[in-house]
Amino acid sequence: MKTLRSHFRIATLALCAAGLFASQAMAIPVIAPPNLASPIVLAASDCYAIGQQVAEQNGGTLAKASQSTRGGQPVCVIVVLVPGKDGQRPRRSEIVVPLN
Repeated sequence: MKTLRSHFRIATLALCAAGLFASQAMAIPVIAPPNLASPIVLAASDCYAIGQQVAEQNGGTLAKASQSTRGGQPVCVIVVLVPGKDGQRPRRSEIVVPLN
């Protein structure tokens, strides 16, 4: 019985090692030709970056930046909180900016 366990343990370790080596062999990176265009499309981060710029221009802080379609055109809907005067509550300003 003791030898059966030791043989089973050795066989299990051998199978695990073989699986590890096989997975490493399959994980070799493939080098793509440099002529191909990048498949990554940035959409949401573009609206966020535009929102940061709009908030900076208006002297407020960015509360929300989302992409929408209005009149068939892609736009960014930016919500900026502009500080109120004399300690009043901040004003909420919604600005629509074309995405291009």
